[in-house]
Amino acid sequence: MRPDAEGTSADGPIPPSAATKRVVLVTGPSGAGRSTAINVLEDLGYETIDNLPLSVLPRLLDADDTARPLALGLDVRNRDFSIAALIEVIDGLARAHDISAELLFLEASPDTLVRRYSETRRRHPLAPAESAAEGVDRERDLLVPIRSRADILIDTTDLTPHQLRDEMERWFAQGDSRQMAVLIQSFSYKRGMPRGVDTAFDVRFLANPYWDADLRGLTGMDPRVRSYVEADLRYHEFFDKVVDLTKLLLPAYEEEGKRYLAIGFGCTGGQHRSVTLAENLAKALADQDWRVSIRHRELERRGLTVATDTSGTSA
Repeated sequence: MRPDAEGTSADGPIPPSAATKRVVLVTGPSGAGRSTAINVLEDLGYETIDNLPLSVLPRLLDADDTARPLALGLDVRNRDFSIAALIEVIDGLARAHDISAELLFLEASPDTLVRRYSETRRRHPLAPAESAAEGVDRERDLLVPIRSRADILIDTTDLTPHQLRDEMERWFAQGDSRQMAVLIQSFSYKRGMPRGVDTAFDVRFLANPYWDADLRGLTGMDPRVRSYVEADLRYHEFFDKVVDLTKLLLPAYEEEGKRYLAIGFGCTGGQHRSVTLAENLAKALADQDWRVSIRHRELERRGLTVATDTSGTSA
């Protein structure tokens, strides 16, 4: 079934099997490393196409009967690019039963993007007659709805091309020996469930740091907030059972061929309790050598992904 066909499936990437074709959409702001990522995917055995017009994609998938996975580079330079059109493509792929689709979003800090443009002396596609900084800001704002739908986020700010290649290989190397990737997310129930979550835990029963004036403006990435949440008498028993259940299920899912699992923690605002649980579970799984990435949806929207303690150092 192709992107414009009827049918439903769980949101998010569908684990590849003999009946599914893996399709990776690669996007992000100009200068974040999309071309490098496409080249790595080609080296990994993917058929790659860069700057494909979105209107051509359904016909491409209908005509493609090869078993090779497909990687498509998409950005604002695509001839018929629009946010609405790209969202329609993403949603269509998610509904297709015979396609395992993933959206890879590459990003970097604004200063890094501006510096990269200055080093190459290229003009920004969204600011051909203006400064690179104006183009960077314009493009970042434009891509906010796409970033929120990403299955995999890679921040290339501090990555060398070699390090980006290593990160890409961890996520996209093919073969049965590749370990399943685990994404752990925090979110606010006020904004609904995140796209692609396989399992979600509601942690609104835990003591809420919001009601402590000293903690209200902090996040679950701050040790003071974590200590508050962990002081709830119900926390440790709940967390230990979540860890035990997750460790029981991960090998079973992996044996069934699942390559990607998303676990969510939700609370009222997505700032304190859910963030604490997501951070703690990510650490517990990483300590057991699982390949883990983490997202804090509400913090990302508000630019609060880094907590700061009273000494001014990152927590």
